[in-house]
Amino acid sequence: MSEFHDDYPQYEFMAHHSEEEGKIKRRKLWNVFWIMLAVTIIELIIGSNAMKWGLLNPDRTSSVVLKVIFIGLTIGKAFFIVMSFMHLGDEKKIMKYSILVPYTIFILYLIYIIVAEANYSKVNKHKMDSLIVNQKIKLNEDAISGKHEHAEPEGETAAPASEEKH
Repeated sequence: MSEFHDDYPQYEFMAHHSEEEGKIKRRKLWNVFWIMLAVTIIELIIGSNAMKWGLLNPDRTSSVVLKVIFIGLTIGKAFFIVMSFMHLGDEKKIMKYSILVPYTIFILYLIYIIVAEANYSKVNKHKMDSLIVNQKIKLNEDAISGKHEHAEPEGETAAPASEEKH
């Protein structure tokens, strides 16, 4: 009888593994399960107690820390899933790097864009606000006066469809 008491006694034969290899693979899957479960429970504990601990106040830096913790745990779980279930952990280093480096660069680029845009918005807020207000005023004036963006320019009229060209 198997050490894991599962309903797959023929797994080793179907996958061309010996009983020992099957035990190792099943042990690895169970280890992944328990690690993922532990991380998920940690996320639930932090999330359910965040209000009690005062971590949800948007004026405090603890709110940012809470977000960073959740993003870090989520990225850690995603990394673990890719390495375990997508078998990237079993590949050679060059293959791992050729897959992980572009994604890492892309994620870092997205973080840079978010930070740069947030900084730009803070620095140029008064300029952007006045620009948006002026655009809205102009659009309202155009709507009241009956102008539409899709109207034909003055002086150019389309030929009637009934006229024949010679």
